[in-house]
Amino acid sequence: MISDKGNNMYNMRYDIVFSENTNDLNKLFCTFTDLENLDDLIENIRSKYKIIYNKIFVLEILGENEYIVTYNVDPGNVSSIPSNTIFVHRKKESNTLYSINSLNGLIAKLNGGVLDTKFQINWSDYKNSILLTQNGEFNQLKTKLFRIVNT
Repeated sequence: MISDKGNNMYNMRYDIVFSENTNDLNKLFCTFTDLENLDDLIENIRSKYKIIYNKIFVLEILGENEYIVTYNVDPGNVSSIPSNTIFVHRKKESNTLYSINSLNGLIAKLNGGVLDTKFQINWSDYKNSILLTQNGEFNQLKTKLFRIVNT
């Protein structure tokens, strides 16, 4: 189990891969939790980081007792990364969150195993989803907005 000194005691089952380069923290943070730990996690994030755009978005993973808390953090304000956190990107048109590893896995899956960075993805097929890797395999999880927290 991964923990952040007692905060967000939650066992994430997705692959955690992110750059250790702290100069490259302008990405969207995505922290996984369950409903029981959600409010404590949000308070911990609010007290520990300066949130860019003053909003924290909470998404529910449909069919699971699992939630995703997404937020942008001022890079100069980060001394550590919260447990159960990955960096993701967002495709606004389809409200799709994805990690680079999952994007590569999706391209390979759709393109006969070939990773081609010019391959065009129909993002509407992944609307309201988060794309992740789980045990190295591509995984699409459907999401819905649960709450917006103003910081």
